[in-house]
Amino acid sequence: MEEKLEKSKRWLFSVAPMMDWTDRHCRVFHRQITRHALLYTEMLTSGAVIHGDRDRLLGFDAAEHPVALQLGGSDPRDLATAARIGADFGYDEINFNVGCPSDRVQEGRFGACLMADPSLVGACVAAMKQAVDIPVTVKCRIGIDDQDPEPALDALARAVVAAGADAVIVHARKAWLNGLSPKQNRDIPPLDYERVYRLKAALPDVSVIINGGIDSIGAAKQHLAHVDGVMLGRAAYQEPWRLLEVDAEIFGAPGGPRSMKDVFAAMMPYVARELASGTRLHAITRHFVGAFHGVPGARAFRRHLAVHGVRAGAGIDVLVDAIALVEERAGAMAA
Repeated sequence: MEEKLEKSKRWLFSVAPMMDWTDRHCRVFHRQITRHALLYTEMLTSGAVIHGDRDRLLGFDAAEHPVALQLGGSDPRDLATAARIGADFGYDEINFNVGCPSDRVQEGRFGACLMADPSLVGACVAAMKQAVDIPVTVKCRIGIDDQDPEPALDALARAVVAAGADAVIVHARKAWLNGLSPKQNRDIPPLDYERVYRLKAALPDVSVIINGGIDSIGAAKQHLAHVDGVMLGRAAYQEPWRLLEVDAEIFGAPGGPRSMKDVFAAMMPYVARELASGTRLHAITRHFVGAFHGVPGARAFRRHLAVHGVRAGAGIDVLVDAIALVEERAGAMAA
């Protein structure tokens, strides 16, 4: 029963993989806010994992667990090799990206364009499942371009489930590969949460997680009446204080940090270690911009980091001084 309960909570709440955003510094920051949310890396191509600097690309702090590696690619053998490398690095899950609409992704024949070839996606999933003992999941859209989302999403989901996928994460919008930029694809195609609900109803034994346009923990809780998990993207990154509610409200596990100042107190040893190893302060603090949104001193906090945090040799004192400018009240950010 305990194992079943833990599995049921595995994907209950997660922070989406986001290019240029969810790097290792961001993930350590988010982990100080929520102990239970599942975190994801930025997407890495199978080729980069196989041929690139693995320590730089895949290295992560032990505090990040549970953390998943998101892969992009379309060659089953390469994806299997990359998944095995990720598992050996200690990741808790391999996620296969079948939803990214960028031009670079299309040119490499991976990402959302693969929704047009469910059999290939299934073959990729099967190869990764054979290669690793950790969960393999798929993140997709409800369809692409002129596809009808009803048969398109069903075909993709059934193909990956038949191949052994442990969960299907659905961004509840189409991806328009012709006519919209990646940025436009995050906002212009209309959200269709009901389509994801119908997928869950059709696959009651499959873990289905919903993503796209969810902007609060309250909204996340409403979705959980219909699906197995919720994934927050931009809201979690741009307004990280929202994550303060996650452990108590989603996982029923109170006792985490009450305010963002508590979070920063826990973050300081990590920042100090990274600075000592040669990391520039701005590489870490760039993820803190929205930390104090809406409280007195937030603008001064952002300005101080923008002016002083980018300077060569900037030390932890810059962050300490920036935080001191904020007049945060305990619990204020959870409102």
